[in-house]
Amino acid sequence: MFKEFLDLGRHPIANAFLREDGFDTEFFFDLKVCWDGESKLVSIKDFVEPERIFNEDYPYNTSNSFPMVEHFKRTAEMLKKDFNPKTVLEIGSNDGPFITNFDRETSVCVEPCGNFSLKTAHMGYQSYTSFWTTELSEKIKSHHGKMDLIYAANCICHIHDLDDTFNAVKNLLSDDGVFVFEDPSLLRILERGSYDQIYDEHPHIFSVTALNNLLKRNGLTLFRVDNLSVHGGSNRIYAAKGNVGVEQSVADNLTEESIFGINHFQTYEIFAKRVENSKEELLRCLKNLKHNGKKIISIGATAKSTTVFNYCKIDTELIDVITDTTAEKQGKFSPGMHIPILSREDVNILDYDYVYLGAWNFKDVIANKEREFVENGGKFITHVPQVMVFS
Repeated sequence: MFKEFLDLGRHPIANAFLREDGFDTEFFFDLKVCWDGESKLVSIKDFVEPERIFNEDYPYNTSNSFPMVEHFKRTAEMLKKDFNPKTVLEIGSNDGPFITNFDRETSVCVEPCGNFSLKTAHMGYQSYTSFWTTELSEKIKSHHGKMDLIYAANCICHIHDLDDTFNAVKNLLSDDGVFVFEDPSLLRILERGSYDQIYDEHPHIFSVTALNNLLKRNGLTLFRVDNLSVHGGSNRIYAAKGNVGVEQSVADNLTEESIFGINHFQTYEIFAKRVENSKEELLRCLKNLKHNGKKIISIGATAKSTTVFNYCKIDTELIDVITDTTAEKQGKFSPGMHIPILSREDVNILDYDYVYLGAWNFKDVIANKEREFVENGGKFITHVPQVMVFS
């Protein structure tokens, strides 16, 4: 039974950066969040059609993020060492920073965004421009056989029908194969109050507890969990078919989540109140700074910042402009609040007093890159784990 605990209001597509002529026809939906008392799964109440989100205009290019490219390289090396897969499939391959660490002849990509699927195809990989389903898994099996490794990063939580998703994996996985996927951790989101990780692309926010229940329901065994720092705290989940030794990390994560209160609705009610307080504090901070004549810029035109700006109703009265390194976003406006987005080269950051971190999970990277801003007295603003100003 699903119980609603958080209402973030009306929201646009988080990564649908637009030009001025698109303001009048912009799509919005109600962003409400629910908890399933049976499976313990947290989901948004009203899913957005995936075709609205993942298409040839999707702008998030993983290779633009050096930390993520390095993360995928290290992950690929670890998986080769631990499992020595002969055949590999990646669900949600984006522009290829993970799959390109494997042999073109024995690797397959699944990517619904045509712009990125075309890139991996040009690199010589067999690429399917499609959403992940059991039907697609049958097609791939008939052409390429079963897979020793099926991998996905920040993708499985994007898919509406999880039972079909996990059934498709089981269908394509070899008898000794392993299914490995990474997604944001619900526990870390609840701990840090990082509600900005809730948006249209994330119909589900995963706890290890919920995934253990759902994988088991679909004939897969969760046997290992790695806790990661990427995206502000993620879990790397390992699952397989049949009888497999379950490692201590699974019990450790289930226990930690249970102690925190993952299995109780009151935990989510407390989180919702914390989100409301965060909104009030952030608005108070920004308004006070503007009242005192301070200039504020945001770094990172991220989906996270789309959630924050639309929930808090932050527009150009509070934040002048956003800078971002993604060329596809530059010259456009942020979804919903329509803050202009410029390349970093087109902005003199020393003209500003404060930087709001739209990508707070990269705050150390940003602070190091903007060393001159800091040395000239500039300060940063974040809302995670609480609203604060720091240098």
